[in-house]
Amino acid sequence: MKKMILDLDTGVDDALAISYALGSPEVELIGITGTYGNVLVEQGVRNALAITDLLGTPVPVYKGLSHSSTTDSFKVLEISEFIHGKNGIGDAEIPDSSRSVETQSAVDFIIDAVKTYGKDLVYVPTGPLTNLAAALKKAPEIKDEIGQVVLMGGALTVQGNVSAWSEANISQDPDAADYVFRSGIPATMIGLDVTLQTLLTYKHTQTWRDLNTPAGTFLADMTDYYIKAYETTSPHLGGCGLHDPLAVGVAVDPTLVTTLDINMQVDTEGATRGRTIGDNTRLNDPVKTMKVAVGVDVDRFLDEFMGRITRLAKEV
Repeated sequence: MKKMILDLDTGVDDALAISYALGSPEVELIGITGTYGNVLVEQGVRNALAITDLLGTPVPVYKGLSHSSTTDSFKVLEISEFIHGKNGIGDAEIPDSSRSVETQSAVDFIIDAVKTYGKDLVYVPTGPLTNLAAALKKAPEIKDEIGQVVLMGGALTVQGNVSAWSEANISQDPDAADYVFRSGIPATMIGLDVTLQTLLTYKHTQTWRDLNTPAGTFLADMTDYYIKAYETTSPHLGGCGLHDPLAVGVAVDPTLVTTLDINMQVDTEGATRGRTIGDNTRLNDPVKTMKVAVGVDVDRFLDEFMGRITRLAKEV
């Protein structure tokens, strides 16, 4: 069985990613590492603790770095609060966990997990790549020891969502993302190219509401808030994008997407800072360490997503 670590800035789609992972018998979620982005890292780890308690699996949570590798602080953007709510989970209320974050740092936990599980470990970051870059700088050898990284971030064939060229997670720390992309770690990029094709509607969330369970009600309330925000920011889509859950889905079953083998970089300077694009200095390198998802089996993914999360929410 694969061992999985989620690295989350626990907003709405991160919470859905947790639910997908816990509803997938193919993987064991061994830990969640917290980062910043949709919320401050402190709020994110609080949400992760509370959500995993609510879903019946109290997964250990580790606090990660609280700001990018090139700044000394972080402030949540107004657009993030609008999309995810002030508490990151659609302003839905669930009890605080009685547990605390682990004393070990997220960076050290990542390194230790790679040393323990090796190729059986899949690491799924769905926020800035600050924690992973720090782990690679501290223990560069883990790039050759880990099984796989499946990250939500970037955009190759479509425009970004914070600018014409930059996606939100990558834009939070382009320097860390570029370090990871160029490190040689085996990584699959699940970007806006495919996540904006996987859409959830009120009809889907009504399925959870109809369960009449605490988990089902929470998931429905939280996600309805997210869908409503999408009605303002992206009315042409007709639903909310399942960004982070798709990364988990691909970590569980890589056949959900079609990919392009390409060595990638992130622009770190100038007007295009934050752009994810092929690295032309490694264009002719026969070894391709990255894959970029360019197609997705939407119907199959949505069936897996709804089936797994609904069963989980019904049982707890």
